[in-house]
Amino acid sequence: MYKEIIKNAGDRMDKTIATIQSDLGSLRAGRANPKILDKITVDYYGTPTALNQVGNISSPEPRLLVIAPWEPKMIGPIEKAIQKSDLGINPSNDGKVVRLLVPELTGERRKELCKQVKKMVDEGKVAVRNIRRDAMEGIKKLKKDSAITEDDQKIAEKDLQKVTDSHIEELDKIGADKEKEIMSV
Repeated sequence: MYKEIIKNAGDRMDKTIATIQSDLGSLRAGRANPKILDKITVDYYGTPTALNQVGNISSPEPRLLVIAPWEPKMIGPIEKAIQKSDLGINPSNDGKVVRLLVPELTGERRKELCKQVKKMVDEGKVAVRNIRRDAMEGIKKLKKDSAITEDDQKIAEKDLQKVTDSHIEELDKIGADKEKEIMSV
């Protein structure tokens, strides 16, 4: 019974980690990464559409992103969407593709990005701990309903804590890796 609660908590923690990894992937780390454009939406015939749904995004050089829209008339809306975003990159086009030259990160900007990484990882840890709290309540409810013994409750709480600790360690490792990536010149 309690194993199902622990498994569900572990699955929810895995999803939290996947979300944090996705969010960290969209942070700019000095080299051009198409993921930084994931959150940008373009007005496509009156419908907000993800940028990667209106064109092909590639990175032919380490500091260059090229967006080749499937429809040439989408170049204007794509440029507007990028300018409105908080990327801080000015797009340029040649009538066929939109080019984004990713500038080198300054030392100050790198430190800001590291603070952002820490904040995102901390939010992930809070989410993992909230999941643990919910699972603990489920285990205590089983004990209260006499579905499990006190010994089972202690075992379940230890197992849940092990799952939580491993997920928090993984978040720390992901954060450290991203910081290392940002700080490397």
